[in-house]
Amino acid sequence: MTMKRLLTLLLWALLLALWWRLALLGLIAWPFLLLRSIPFRIINTVLNAVLALVKALLFLPARLLGYRG
Repeated sequence: MTMKRLLTLLLWALLLALWWRLALLGLIAWPFLLLRSIPFRIINTVLNAVLALVKALLFLPARLLGYRG
């Protein structure tokens, strides 16, 4: 994870050196984009939980019969 952050920082510094207006716009817009993505993250979590529940219900008969896959 540290190497990814370093690469991101280096790319942002390169963007700042070449197109500083775009880099500053991205820096200002980033928190707003993160806030806009929160509902989609919640929907993703709920859908993953529902699919895990459906999977558990579908495999319940096999687990009750003793199958351990």
